[in-house]
Amino acid sequence: MDLDLRKLRYFVAVAGTLHFGRAAEQLHIAQPVLSRQIRALEQDLGTALFTRDSHGVTLTDAGTQLLTDAAPLLASADAARRRVTAAARGSQRMMVGFRAGIAVAPAIQQFAVRHPDVRVDMQRIEADEQAAMLLDGRLDVGYVRLPIDEAGLRVVPLYTEPRVAVLPAGHRLAGKEEVTEADLAGEPLLWHADASTQPTRRPHLNAGYLVRGVDETLEHVASGRGISFLARSATVFYTHPEVVYVPVPDLAPDQVCLAVAAAHLTPVVDDFVAAAKAAAEITAECGNYEMWQLGGDATAKHR
Repeated sequence: MDLDLRKLRYFVAVAGTLHFGRAAEQLHIAQPVLSRQIRALEQDLGTALFTRDSHGVTLTDAGTQLLTDAAPLLASADAARRRVTAAARGSQRMMVGFRAGIAVAPAIQQFAVRHPDVRVDMQRIEADEQAAMLLDGRLDVGYVRLPIDEAGLRVVPLYTEPRVAVLPAGHRLAGKEEVTEADLAGEPLLWHADASTQPTRRPHLNAGYLVRGVDETLEHVASGRGISFLARSATVFYTHPEVVYVPVPDLAPDQVCLAVAAAHLTPVVDDFVAAAKAAAEITAECGNYEMWQLGGDATAKHR
């Protein structure tokens, strides 16, 4: 039995709202039509996906499992549609995503030697969109920072880099050459929603603000709302007059990887992965800091 993607999209809408009326409005269809499609999907699968009673709508165990599996299936379908559309236009184009502070130019320059006809575009991405943009085809390749949900992805480690503490300029430790995790224990920490991704296991107060991206982090720290941690490349690419960076040698390093949707492995993508790995090796040889400063010049020097 083949899974009907339209019915699957309807199911995800209902599962997201747990309300047939609101889901029908989102989908711009009549509620009876939506109810029939969900019943048809349940018949196709041979199991109930929702429990409907006087208390409302809830997912069954089978429904919960389908919701988990639906996201990568729908994302893969969206990605295929985008690639087919691009192929129909005859365009040779690759979209590369990258997290803040990661130098992409050396890999693109190496890739262009072998594929001068492929246009490579770049887009900065944030932690909460890394996997989704790869799975649904908005990105062909992504320079990501761990952790990332690796389901449906091929993830290739490239290099690690040290982290720094991000402190207000007037902080008691702002003038230090380096600090330890213990020095910062108990400080209010600015981080994004998933606390399990924090690079330190030392106890910190919750600063009460959710930050998304380096720019927001710097503004919150400058306002005295707490401290944060960033990869060392932040000291090269991002500055702020009210913020200082202090190395934390005993902090777990940041891991930079290249990620590709497992369903999107093509010779051209493989060549870009090879170029990225070669550029990362050069980075390791000449030192990350020098590579960030020189950009493509470092690549040229090591050819």
